[in-house]
Amino acid sequence: MATLLPRIHLILAIFAVSCYGKEAHYKDGENVELYVNKVGPYFNPHETYHYYSLPVCRPEKVEHRSLTLGEVLEGDRMALSLYNIKFKEDAESSELCKVQLNHDEIHTLTEAIEDLYYFEFVIDELPVRGFIGHLEEGGFLPHTHNIYIWTHLHFEFTYNGDQVITANVSTRNQPPTQLGHTEEGELEVSFTYSVSWKPTTVQFADRGKLSQQNKFFPKTLEIHWLSIINSMVLVFLLIGFVVIILMRILKNDFAKYNSGDDYVDDYDSEDNGWKIIHTDVFRFPTSKSLLCSMLGIGSQFLALSSAIIAMALLGMFNVHKHGSINSAAVLLYALTSCVAGYVSSNMYRKLNGERWVWNIILTACLFSVPFFMVWCVVNSVAWYYGSTQALPASTVVLLLFMWMFVGFPLTVLGGIFGKNWAGGLDAPCRTKNIPREIPACPWYHSFGAQMIFGGFLPFSAISVELYYIFATLWGREQYTLWGVLTIVFIILLSVSAAIGITLTYFQLSNEDYRWWWRSFLNTGSAGVFVFLYALFYFYKRSHMYGFLQTIEYFGYTLLMCYVFFLVLGTVSFFSSLKFIRYIYVNLKMD
Repeated sequence: MATLLPRIHLILAIFAVSCYGKEAHYKDGENVELYVNKVGPYFNPHETYHYYSLPVCRPEKVEHRSLTLGEVLEGDRMALSLYNIKFKEDAESSELCKVQLNHDEIHTLTEAIEDLYYFEFVIDELPVRGFIGHLEEGGFLPHTHNIYIWTHLHFEFTYNGDQVITANVSTRNQPPTQLGHTEEGELEVSFTYSVSWKPTTVQFADRGKLSQQNKFFPKTLEIHWLSIINSMVLVFLLIGFVVIILMRILKNDFAKYNSGDDYVDDYDSEDNGWKIIHTDVFRFPTSKSLLCSMLGIGSQFLALSSAIIAMALLGMFNVHKHGSINSAAVLLYALTSCVAGYVSSNMYRKLNGERWVWNIILTACLFSVPFFMVWCVVNSVAWYYGSTQALPASTVVLLLFMWMFVGFPLTVLGGIFGKNWAGGLDAPCRTKNIPREIPACPWYHSFGAQMIFGGFLPFSAISVELYYIFATLWGREQYTLWGVLTIVFIILLSVSAAIGITLTYFQLSNEDYRWWWRSFLNTGSAGVFVFLYALFYFYKRSHMYGFLQTIEYFGYTLLMCYVFFLVLGTVSFFSSLKFIRYIYVNLKMD
């Protein structure tokens, strides 16, 4: 325990640095650093390369900026540029450098422009973006295909006092340079830039609102209250319907089962109803160690997602700090590992599990191992392509250190507390040694039909917001509709709990007492519907292409669907367990 505290303090310190940026103040004429960051195809947001991978102006010695964990995970690779920008000092047609392009370098630039490559610079934590060049095509016979590169950039800044408020880049007032092969096979290109400063009354605290109005990328985030209100009304009607129907049915069941002995005997002789299986309903499931580990991981991600939403609502993420949410997610995953260990070991102990060490190891590996396998494939492909999405060795060592010396020990610690603090299952019914035979059920009560029904309803509750989540995860905007997401998150959990209870009741009414795994899988199947939506989004709503972008999209989307499966399955399971305790506690036993 004593050795864990310094590690946790280090993690919190890294988180503080990652989420909060330092406000920069400048004196008149002071140098304002411009960092070149990355380039990549316009429609492939996660296929990015270092800016200096192109044959452009670069210093003799490239000096990289120190980055936070979130920035590295975001694919940022910031380096100092040759631009000489002074605070409040305008500049007209300053020469940056002259580059002698050979045949291969011209070909590299031509391919980049044809793929609609854009660049990203960072000035005072403000990203500015523009295209490398543009192409012109015209005519049929003869067909013309001309490639141009923008050799002049104009930087526009606004300031308030001694702080930069906005930054923008454009290519106005200067014609581009056509890329073509000369007789010598080389082409000399001169790069220039200009700078203008304008005062503004906008405060530094409000500049995030202005940066969100940048028109370079298409806007996908907007308040969609009508759709949210429609979903809320439908969900509340659904939950109300489920509660009312179930309460009426249960009331009749209790009156029937708790009536006189003669009636009960008559009803028992008919051999139907959920009371008949009261001696089997708490029979422990098979593969209980795996089930408990999945419940632990699901509880961990439920706590993690709730913490991120709460932190976002409290304004703890700086919109000017790249990758702050990524940093929070990684660090919170390490710190919430104790939740996974505690829930898994506690539940495993209640189910009379004896191999609790193996259960803790399984819990620690149930998500980290699939994640590591997917990451190895994606990172290898990114490394082969030379993309900045490939993590450097230092970051890999840091993440491995966090898991080995923070995440895994906290999982073990939580597991020890969960095992020691676990009591019995406290089942209200005794379990017979010989299991009862399970009768056949109609097709609409089958396992497959319940999984389709139980997965589709939670998915339908978030289908509207899912588009904006995908547009953020696989786009370039930072998600800002946290109030809307909170409402949708609550709706999702409520629907999952209600549907899980309903399907469990129908299953018990059919005298099928194998509810442990079914209650988890019924609602967890929403992850399958999320993946089907991901397929639809990739092919019909996005313009992503290429092997690198495709492997990254589907690799990490599979992991996201896996998280959906674990979280919703966990909510459904514990809701069903609470419901089953309630109905059998209130049942009059012989």
